[in-house]
Amino acid sequence: MNKRNFLKNISLAAIGAPFYGSAMAISLDSIAKIPASTVAYNEDFWLKVRKDYQLKPDYINLESGYYNIIPTPTLNALHINIDMVNYEGSYYMRTVQWENKKRMSEKLANIIGSTSKNVIITRNTTESLDMIINGMNWVAGDEAVYAIQDYGAMKVMFEQVANRYGIINKEISVPNHPKSDEEIVSVYEKAITSKTKLLMVCHMINITGQILPIKKICQMAHSKGVKVMVDGAHCVGHFEFDIKNLECDFYGSSLHKWLAVPLGTGLLYVADKNIDAVWPIFAEDKREPGDISRLNHTGTIPVYHDLTIESAIDYYNMLGGARKEARLRYLQEYWTQKVRNHKGIVVNTPVDSQRACGIANVGIEGIEPETMAKKLLEEYQIFTVAIKYANVHGCRITPNVFTTTEELDVFVSALKQMAT
Repeated sequence: MNKRNFLKNISLAAIGAPFYGSAMAISLDSIAKIPASTVAYNEDFWLKVRKDYQLKPDYINLESGYYNIIPTPTLNALHINIDMVNYEGSYYMRTVQWENKKRMSEKLANIIGSTSKNVIITRNTTESLDMIINGMNWVAGDEAVYAIQDYGAMKVMFEQVANRYGIINKEISVPNHPKSDEEIVSVYEKAITSKTKLLMVCHMINITGQILPIKKICQMAHSKGVKVMVDGAHCVGHFEFDIKNLECDFYGSSLHKWLAVPLGTGLLYVADKNIDAVWPIFAEDKREPGDISRLNHTGTIPVYHDLTIESAIDYYNMLGGARKEARLRYLQEYWTQKVRNHKGIVVNTPVDSQRACGIANVGIEGIEPETMAKKLLEEYQIFTVAIKYANVHGCRITPNVFTTTEELDVFVSALKQMAT
């Protein structure tokens, strides 16, 4: 086979990989006209989805939040992309690398309701948001506002900026069980002064799964002249949203989480008016005003991971964003409803369906989170992660589309036994 035909065939294989051999794909016709809310509890369908994953049998995996195991069709596409890049070598890197990356950016932007002129591919949320924090034109006395529940890497960057430029960081605390959106907005509003320059807020708090009213927070902050940076690490590919409707200035996410892209992929969204106001991490040649590529000088990276974004999105779209969101919310509520009123068990995630989706956090009175996580793994073969900070004591529970209700029944039984 000559080189031209090889590349043609390998490209077609990569395009078709999310569909070829997928157990879930052959079942789509049977649920095509059924509402997502109904498909959410169709166990037969989700068992077919489960077949698209290679799962370790040693334990029940309830820790998909750090890294989502990618489905086999996407994994196959990654292998094809690795082979193709290795086959072409420098030729690929010097010819179509950037053209392909732009295509990935366009497809990625589309699923969040944006365009490629506002979205770049990064390595993860930390890189995306630290670029904004470190890249703003800070002066001594400027203030930043964020929550104690926010992710540590970004808080550390704010501390570095404070040490470097003399800014003042103000921490608030988000209630685990807010009575209303207005209560949350008020907490942030009270921390803002005439010196506040940037407000960081989680779209979904990673340790509890609580979804915050981003649009209302942004509107409040903008009315006071404050820019808003949103940590959406757990949101893209988890639940559907239109980023323009959020009205935020900056948004970062990790694609290796709920979109199930290979490790080392993330996104950064920057609203038009802010593109030229941020210093990039790595210096770039001069660009035309409003060209977001000025923020995307990365050096040489594993480009086959970026290429596989397309395959992961194809698989996500094939499954259906609404169906995935409905299933993840159903799984969370399936187990939390069974333990919320159980003596000795504390659920640290709001009960309101619109304030959470697939992630929740649960603790047991009298048991330290690390002890709880260890006991769940060693005695019940259930893998979770312990959380003990920011008014949250418990284990974060993050099922995935491959999780079964039978597995969650095992988890619920374990919680109740441990709480006695």
